[in-house]
Amino acid sequence: MFDQIEKLTQEIQAATAQSQQELEDFRLKYISRKSVVAELFSGIKDIAPEDKKEFGQKVNGLKNTAQAKFQELIEALESTQGPGKDRPHDLTLPNIPNTLGSVHPITQTREQIIEIFERIGFNVSDGPEIEEDWYNFTSLNFPPNHPAREMQDTFFIQKDPDILLRTHTSNVQTRLMSMEKPPFRSIMPGRVFRNEAISARSHCLFHQVEGLYVDKNVSFADLKNTLYYFAKEMFGHDIKVRFRPSYFPFTEPSAEVDIYWGMETELDRKMTKGTGWLEILGCGMVDPNVLSNCGIDPEEYTGFAFGMGIERIALYKHKIEDIRLFFENDVRFLKQFTALS
Repeated sequence: MFDQIEKLTQEIQAATAQSQQELEDFRLKYISRKSVVAELFSGIKDIAPEDKKEFGQKVNGLKNTAQAKFQELIEALESTQGPGKDRPHDLTLPNIPNTLGSVHPITQTREQIIEIFERIGFNVSDGPEIEEDWYNFTSLNFPPNHPAREMQDTFFIQKDPDILLRTHTSNVQTRLMSMEKPPFRSIMPGRVFRNEAISARSHCLFHQVEGLYVDKNVSFADLKNTLYYFAKEMFGHDIKVRFRPSYFPFTEPSAEVDIYWGMETELDRKMTKGTGWLEILGCGMVDPNVLSNCGIDPEEYTGFAFGMGIERIALYKHKIEDIRLFFENDVRFLKQFTALS
């Protein structure tokens, strides 16, 4: 059997493969489970005890030689033929179109919102998603144990109660006001997190765009004109818009902005709770306490702020009735949205 090992070693070293079939024949004869090398392994039991160690070493060497030669034959064949070159080309097959994927509707809506505000002088600011309590709550007029904190179900970091996942992108506003000097005119798009039940109208992860304008002599009229401009550019010049008084701890006075969705279909009545109006954002004049907390003199500067949910805007734009569709990555849903040019 030692002579057989020597003979097989010479065969393997001299082997060539000019086609995929010859390569497969080599694999079956020398490497597969039913190969001649495998038969030698099964024959170890018939070897005299004093020769088993030497025989096993030589069979292992033969196995390694076969595997190395097989890899060498693969590389040599690919270098001469290339992948698939031994297969005939069917020129009657249709061409494979060079198609582009679509842009996610949330991304489309976000970019459109940014573009609209950039036209009137707003730049884009960004901040951390894992935030300190000061920037997310306290500096925004949410003192400890304030009832307004219960308006937002927060994901706190367990080991440090002062660290949390931001519940709004207002943390970027307070960082901007704390670290720079007015005037500011900026928008803050980003992801936010709230410990809420997932349903057709709400999710624990969603996207916001907030805006901040701080300067001397900024008025509520500036806020209204800015948001009227946004609504008409986003939804069309015939859109109906209304302001309603509201409450937020960080703005005073505060308002919510609604657009008229309609009451023509069952979807219209469902999304607007039977009113025909859909709330798209909250806004107001920056509370003097917030300015003071961030080191800005409220006697010298005033400002306005607003915040909107990108999913809510996308729902209206595309007449989608379930917010969960944005997060399920269903290709049947996503391919309906054409790529941006």
